[in-house]
Amino acid sequence: MKDPMSLIDAGRAPAAAAPLLPVLGADLRVPLTDGTSARYVNLDYAATAPALASVAERVAATLPYAGSVHRGAGVPSRVASAWYEQARETVARRLGARPDDAVVFTRNTTDAINLLAACLPAAGAGAGDVVTLDVEHHANLLPWRRTAAGHRTVRHAATLAETLERLDAALAARPATLLAITGASNVTGEVLPLAELTALARRHGARTFVDAAQLAPHRAIAIAADGIDYLALSGHKAYAPYGAGVLVGRADWLDRAAPYLAGGGAVLDVTLDDVVWATGPRRHEAGTPNLAGAVALAAALEAIAPLPREAHEAALRDAVLTGLAAIDGVSVARIWEDAGAAIGTVAFKVDGYEPGQVSACLSAEHGIGVRAGRFCAHPLMARLGLPGGALRASFGAGSMMEDADRVLDAVRPLVAEGPAETYIKTDGGWAPRDDRRDLAAWAAS
Repeated sequence: MKDPMSLIDAGRAPAAAAPLLPVLGADLRVPLTDGTSARYVNLDYAATAPALASVAERVAATLPYAGSVHRGAGVPSRVASAWYEQARETVARRLGARPDDAVVFTRNTTDAINLLAACLPAAGAGAGDVVTLDVEHHANLLPWRRTAAGHRTVRHAATLAETLERLDAALAARPATLLAITGASNVTGEVLPLAELTALARRHGARTFVDAAQLAPHRAIAIAADGIDYLALSGHKAYAPYGAGVLVGRADWLDRAAPYLAGGGAVLDVTLDDVVWATGPRRHEAGTPNLAGAVALAAALEAIAPLPREAHEAALRDAVLTGLAAIDGVSVARIWEDAGAAIGTVAFKVDGYEPGQVSACLSAEHGIGVRAGRFCAHPLMARLGLPGGALRASFGAGSMMEDADRVLDAVRPLVAEGPAETYIKTDGGWAPRDDRRDLAAWAAS
């Protein structure tokens, strides 16, 4: 059998006819309420992407060498230490970091943003506040509210061009230390012009932070080339769901700040009365580091780097958008009228149904997983006129055109005929009222 990648590259196969790389769970079959089963269609990549098969293999090969990182003379410890630092170097290279940028491993993007928030210069002495747009995930809103210098939010406009003008005016109105922006909306998938935003911030003497949790799995990242000062992402959204994230950026703020965690590994010397803290990444990586997570994240970034991700996802996104537009009573959410670029994420609403009811139907009757709710972006959802939430279909390297067809084939009869089952709200969300499946027993079998 020919490699599907070679067929796509050669133009001899339909766009997105096959996944770009094998992912775990691709052959999972799930029980449906009518007594049959179906291949599970994962359209929830924006929340947690499946692990690449190659990443799982890399982690399995790492575990026998799980010695104490940086703290042992035994061979496993020395190997683990070397692999951990190699992972740091790989992440820096794949994200296009500057040679002197710090790469600090964290638990996830939220953890990384809270770390940076704790490292901002103290208020006063010319230090300004943190500026964000109202389109951000809560992780890129809430941590900045705790900073001494304060936080302000700029409301987005109908176009990206006007939104940049509003940011320009806001930064000119009073000093800001940091412009914190998302790389791609976790709700609609729309991509922001990072090079333009970083240049805008520099004109006003501000640094930039990019929440790349959504962007990094789907696009190449160029920290140095785009003038980004700090960037964070999560492994679990980038095909390495083993609990690691990363903060990459300029070392000066990080070295001057108090250690994020106080404990072993972050120190040079400790007495009963004093402590000398380390500088560099180890200053903020106290405790035993997550070797498997760091190795998985590095392996995932290496694996996806050469993939034609943009073209693959564009084909899937266009198919879903075109199909939804042809269904009466279905509307698609959009932030900007002039946003041309987007990752593989589509948010939509079905008239007459709560989003949770639709997602339960897609799962129980069709074996499709989508997300329903407000996606940790409550201010944006309110601005979009969706205070009660929406549905989100998101895809990536393990997706294929059959997945797009499946969700459209499920939404059409729902709109035309209604669901086959009766759904009720429970403490755990919407579910079939008379669900005859024993999912716990099925999963254990």
